[in-house]
Amino acid sequence: MERQAVRQSNFIYWASGIVSICGIVFEVLFGALGSYILGDGVKQYTLVISFFLTGMGIGASISEKVMKHLLIAFVYIEFLVALIGGFSSFAMFGITAFSPDGSDALFLYLITLTVGGLTGLELPILIRKANEIGVALNRSTARVLFSDYAGGLIGGLLFVFFLRPALGMVKSAFFVGCINLLVALIVLWLFRKEIRRIALHFAIGGIIFVALLLGFLFGEEMAFSFEQKLYQDPIIHMEESQYQKIILTKDGDDTRLYLNGGLQLSSTDEYRYHEVLVHPAMAQADSHCTVLILGGGDGVAAKEVLKYQDVDTLTLVDLDPAVVDLAERDPHLLDLNQGALQDEKVEIIHEDAFQFLESTDRWFDVILVDLPDPNDESLNKLYTKEFYSLARNHLNYDGAMMVQATSPVFAREVYWTISETIKATGLTIENFHVDVPSFGNWGFVMGSRNPIDVNDLEVSVPARFLTTELLPGLTVFGKDEGPPVGTERSDKMELEPNTLIDPNLIQKYEKAWENY
Repeated sequence: MERQAVRQSNFIYWASGIVSICGIVFEVLFGALGSYILGDGVKQYTLVISFFLTGMGIGASISEKVMKHLLIAFVYIEFLVALIGGFSSFAMFGITAFSPDGSDALFLYLITLTVGGLTGLELPILIRKANEIGVALNRSTARVLFSDYAGGLIGGLLFVFFLRPALGMVKSAFFVGCINLLVALIVLWLFRKEIRRIALHFAIGGIIFVALLLGFLFGEEMAFSFEQKLYQDPIIHMEESQYQKIILTKDGDDTRLYLNGGLQLSSTDEYRYHEVLVHPAMAQADSHCTVLILGGGDGVAAKEVLKYQDVDTLTLVDLDPAVVDLAERDPHLLDLNQGALQDEKVEIIHEDAFQFLESTDRWFDVILVDLPDPNDESLNKLYTKEFYSLARNHLNYDGAMMVQATSPVFAREVYWTISETIKATGLTIENFHVDVPSFGNWGFVMGSRNPIDVNDLEVSVPARFLTTELLPGLTVFGKDEGPPVGTERSDKMELEPNTLIDPNLIQKYEKAWENY
């Protein structure tokens, strides 16, 4: 084989690996977009993988008809992948901001199918070209497939550990699109003697490069303006951590924290939420020496706990260091948490709450569970009988646990299922709810090994909302927010505990919140 042919065939193998890397990155990128914008990460990743693989199958089938002009076909496939994939994240944010409900999901699945189809076209064409150069078909197929599969692993690792944390979803798409374009341009150069009207093809590639470059440089800023339309107040801080998208908004005196689009707190009324989360459990527990907060990286719950002088150690377990870092340096959050996370009594551990409870041998007087709602599989495990059993096993005999449990009005079945799940661990429970204007009516569940008599509980520290006299009223629920047992719908509603094996809470949560 001539030196030129060897060089061309070697690049074909490299090209197959590179475009595979790009294909995998786009696949996981679409899954991440769906998870962030549409929610339920497991569902979105499952659908994206399904559509992408289906698209690859369709593309591979269509490739049978591509028997001539293989190089030009491959080049323009890469041009299309570069354009469609490169602008995918940017367009997704725009459609979410300006289009009717449901169109963003349709767009995501359509673009996934399209890029998957183009990816499915690439490999058969490269294999035929390698064979055409002079490599035996079985050998060329094996080498191209090896490059493809190895590239898939590299693509996944690149997205998780470099692209998403360093560039974010918008810039990552433009960057990977540029890689596809570069492969196409190199193919044009290496095979320039075989391709007619080479200048025209380079000119088209140049135009696409300019578009992608402009998108890389300015697309994120425009996508930021799109995302601003999803929030009622101006965004003052936005970052994408390893685990989630963190956004702070501010309008007048109202500062709001959002994680993956879900509201976590509003400075105008957070005290109503956090006082009910913290003080009833502190009143139920005989001692406050050791306190554990699971979640609560904003530091506001910690501020309420530190009002008690007899607290010796406060352990806060939050998965995302970026949330805690923001709470320790942003002046708006520091004003809310009063620098609680920097207190010498506070120990911060960045670990999954489930894994922490599995591995620690420590016991606590009070456990406060301040975690995001169970809207996906990874969060659902933190609302299971297994998780609450672990928490119970680290609760001192005379201690108390309080769990935020979503809204008994908006998600009635979800709230009472959480209550039944905690009860199934053998703990005595009491149900609380409070009106938080920015959230609506919000529910909590207290658990203890000892009987709970809310009339004996006393709020012994300064509070803006909660009083001893008010506590019994927080345990009274109206007909449309109380437990479904005993209502007209009771025969149709089964409140089985949520478990790892039977995660029934996610479906209930999706159904409950679909109209809000």
